Amino acid sequence: MKLLIVDDNAPMRELIKRMLGDLADEISECEDGDQALAVYAAERPDWVLMDIEMKRMNGIAATRRLLAAFPEARVVVVTNYSDQPLREAARKAGACGYVLKENLMEVRLLLQASL
Repeated sequence: MKLLIVDDNAPMRELIKRMLGDLADEISECEDGDQALAVYAAERPDWVLMDIEMKRMNGIAATRRLLAAFPEARVVVVTNYSDQPLREAARKAGACGYVLKENLMEVRLLLQASL
């Protein structure tokens, strides 16, 4: 399995890699939604783990643009924000999951179920 982690927080990307590393053959990472589109186009990961709050392009906009260009992409939003409007925005953007960073084990379970 190939993963792409999109998060502007390097320690968080490292934590996610440690939690999921044994499930993935390859893990790519970038720090902004802008970069996510280019990395996805070049590497075609099986899953994108997308943060919401990033500097240049937030995760909701990046998810929307990514899925417009690559409808087959599977995006899981991984965020600190639990509020319902963001969950709904992520769903409308096309994300197939929404997981809080405090519950990263849920990401693992979701990925394991896809194997």
